[in-house]
Amino acid sequence: MVGFVSSRLFALILLMLFVLNATIVLLHIVLGAYSVPLHEAFQALVAGGADEYHFVVRTLRLPRALIGCLAGACLAISGALLQGITRNPLAAPSIVGINSGAALAVVMTMVVWPALSVLFLPLIAFVGALGAGGFSYLLASRRSLSPTRLLVVGVGISAIAGALVTFLLTVGKINDVQRAIIWMAGSVYGRSWEHLWPLLPWPLILIPAAWMLSRRLDLLQLGEDVAVGLGVNMKRVRTLLLLISVSLAGAAVATIGTVGFVGLMAPHIARYLTGASFRRLLPTAALVGGALVAGADLLGRILFKPLEIPCGILIALVGTPYMVYLLYRQRSL
Repeated sequence: MVGFVSSRLFALILLMLFVLNATIVLLHIVLGAYSVPLHEAFQALVAGGADEYHFVVRTLRLPRALIGCLAGACLAISGALLQGITRNPLAAPSIVGINSGAALAVVMTMVVWPALSVLFLPLIAFVGALGAGGFSYLLASRRSLSPTRLLVVGVGISAIAGALVTFLLTVGKINDVQRAIIWMAGSVYGRSWEHLWPLLPWPLILIPAAWMLSRRLDLLQLGEDVAVGLGVNMKRVRTLLLLISVSLAGAAVATIGTVGFVGLMAPHIARYLTGASFRRLLPTAALVGGALVAGADLLGRILFKPLEIPCGILIALVGTPYMVYLLYRQRSL
């Protein structure tokens, strides 16, 4: 982990990560079972181009790539905030039960009320994520917040939510169940502008809000007594940051399903690149998370074409051993 990077190096890192995300989006557009020439891709993006390329680029591939970047950024910021709130490097939406709570709410909606518009799914996921995250936080913060207790409580809530999801899939109608199973795999497949617009306001509003609270989040890392002594209202700051984290995770899960480990890996990668200051960590983590999800979706789409592997599976293949590595390093917890 780097201790400190200069402002110029930090700006260069952000620029490189932005270029990486833009490159992944461009590769999404031109690669696939139906290849699009690079000049035709630019024409379709700017001026329209030929009808067949315009449809592939503007209708099928561009919104899918943008959703991957935005959802990855939401999950990454959510994980970074949780790690800061709890001072636990293992905290992440998928580990402390937030993803499971959002998934349970969305699957219940798909099975019980399948005709409901996708516009309401982020709000429903937020309610489920808030319930799971709030319950985990309350149980883990009795007397004082314990990182180990938060992890254990989150695992328990995830198990309960998983059992309820399995029950809903067992009793639901076959068409609704199939739709829910595909969604739960964690995939950007079939996502369009209809899914992008409900997702877009959440990162546009909440990521800047999280960044504005980053200095207080840095003070929390010094310990509760020091933060209170410096004038930080611990309860209010933690509540606001938890709401932002839950909202971002809920919006992402509602859009692309239960993609795990992004909220765990992206903050660690960002911390290695730019240091521990959340003012720099948050924008870096957002770009890293976007590249992880969009990149995994791109690989899943082109490796075994015309078959597609959900991005959640590819990320889990990397995230699971990475979590084991972190557990090994954090044996003192």
